[in-house]
Amino acid sequence: MQNTQKYSKIIAGTMTWGSWGKKLPTNEIEGLINYCLETGIHTFDHADIYGDYGTEADFGKALKQSGVKRIDLQIITKCGIQMGHCRDNQVAHYQYDADYIIWSAEQSLKNLQTDYIDLFLLHRPSPLMNPTEIIKGIQKLLDEGKIKQFGVSNFTPAQIQMLDTAIHVGANQVEFSLTHDDPMYDGTFNDCMAKNRMAMSWSPLGNYFREENEQNSRIKGVMNELKDKYNADESQLLLAFILKHPSAVHPVVGTATKERLKSSIEAVNINLELKDWFKLLEASKGEPIP
Repeated sequence: MQNTQKYSKIIAGTMTWGSWGKKLPTNEIEGLINYCLETGIHTFDHADIYGDYGTEADFGKALKQSGVKRIDLQIITKCGIQMGHCRDNQVAHYQYDADYIIWSAEQSLKNLQTDYIDLFLLHRPSPLMNPTEIIKGIQKLLDEGKIKQFGVSNFTPAQIQMLDTAIHVGANQVEFSLTHDDPMYDGTFNDCMAKNRMAMSWSPLGNYFREENEQNSRIKGVMNELKDKYNADESQLLLAFILKHPSAVHPVVGTATKERLKSSIEAVNINLELKDWFKLLEASKGEPIP
């Protein structure tokens, strides 16, 4: 049985904390870590590639400076993507041989200045994945205590099954939102529930605030009706839609703004009524539920 309760219901995504976004200095990252912990967000999502392989180190320096006890937070990170413009790579590719998986995890441990990673994910599936190699690397990391749990990101149920026959895959982090709801229909969340995997959602607000289109116009109409009813803003209602799914999805909120982090954790207290959830779904689909 995987202990998913130890991870905060809202997860802080760090992708924009470093050079890919806010370029926060060490003291501001330290302040953001402390703020997250104070508001009830104690799980932090990383990937080795964030900030051109630099954000883990930025976070690790701030974490050490903060004096926060390691046991008081959980760290998720990912491996496997080799970017074309870094590390002298001539072409972007995926790499999942055992030696590389082990090396990547050890680099993340060094950069994050920690002795273990709570949840270690394969970032994206590769057409050249060899389950024997992957399992060899992951099992060594588990046996040595360098990672506590193993999972994947952006994998289909069939791709997970290839690994799950030999080693339990404890989580799957996928794109999921009101405007991108494929995981509810393609078997991804069914697999999470059936096989006891933690479901996580990246880009949980979808394209609602980024694009002006017919779908978002329809959703906005329902939002205007529900905002007063639930005393909530649109971001909170988008998160509440996700949080109602029975697979117990953990949204990964990619913001470096304290106010938005606080607003996000408050969304956990919103319990959308069944009919309101379906009103949002109907608006997203643009047609009545069959």
